[in-house]
Amino acid sequence: MMKKEQEIPRTLLTSYCPDVNIVAECANVPDGVLAINKHHPKLIFLDIEMPEYNGFELLSFFRDVDFEIIFVTAYNDYALKAFEVSAVDYVLKPVDIDKLKAAVDKASKRLEGHDMKNRLDVLKDSFKTNQFNKIALPLAEGLLFVDVMEIVYLEADGAYTNVWLKDGSKILVSKKIKFFEEVLEGRQNFFRSHRSFMVNINFIKKYNRSDNSLLLDNGKNIIISRDRKTEFETQLKNNNLTVGI
Repeated sequence: MMKKEQEIPRTLLTSYCPDVNIVAECANVPDGVLAINKHHPKLIFLDIEMPEYNGFELLSFFRDVDFEIIFVTAYNDYALKAFEVSAVDYVLKPVDIDKLKAAVDKASKRLEGHDMKNRLDVLKDSFKTNQFNKIALPLAEGLLFVDVMEIVYLEADGAYTNVWLKDGSKILVSKKIKFFEEVLEGRQNFFRSHRSFMVNINFIKKYNRSDNSLLLDNGKNIIISRDRKTEFETQLKNNNLTVGI
């Protein structure tokens, strides 16, 4: 295990995460690389910002990332969304004990998986472009990595969300639709038309103003709440998708 000096106090881990065996503590990337090669840990705590190098550069020293990572960060809201959509765990500074325990528990359950590289690729791409091109959808058996622009619409199903894709498939995800609304906030092609629906306007075939409904390319009819009609038409204009409205 490695960490940036003083970011995750040893006492917190030993007191609240007794299953974690600390094998090394490192204050910079070169020392971290040496420690990982020596101890072959299953889990590392990693700060993105470190002296001379950043956390992503540390990972470039390894052909295969065969360990779980929990990032320690003081990043802004966008960065936290990037962690969410990539399914990479993180804890905020100053460290909250409950969040730390939850992150360690999640990491331990993922140790048998082999998708850390995919999750990191999605995370790094999000930081590089400042936009989410892919999102990791949690499934019972693991994660499904989906191109955001392939999502046609999202449908609330209690504490779950049905994600309908361009190829006609439906993915049931254990996230509320509010989660998707928050992580896709600012994407001009997505609109929360109703408490039960969020739609990708690129897949709208017809907008019926008389009954506040949308017909999508896949034949699905989506409701627009009356109190969201004006906002919807404004978003269409902002995307240069209207003439004469």
